[in-house]
Amino acid sequence: MDDDEFEELRSSLTPQESAGGVTTYRNTVAIACPACEESFDDLVVCEGEYESLELSRMLDLCVGTHDDQVLLFTHRQ
Repeated sequence: MDDDEFEELRSSLTPQESAGGVTTYRNTVAIACPACEESFDDLVVCEGEYESLELSRMLDLCVGTHDDQVLLFTHRQ
């Protein structure tokens, strides 16, 4: 994903929270996931080399990258 695509995606999402090197955005406008083309629920951007995520529910995940960031697209089951 290039810089323009990433900024367009991020600007279309609703910021949820940011802690440490992890930022979460809510997909409130049903944007399609770039990996599977289905609507995703949240975008989780991991900026650090290592991050730990505590999940409170079962999720399907699609994964992408931008620069040195890992992008997790969540899909609730």
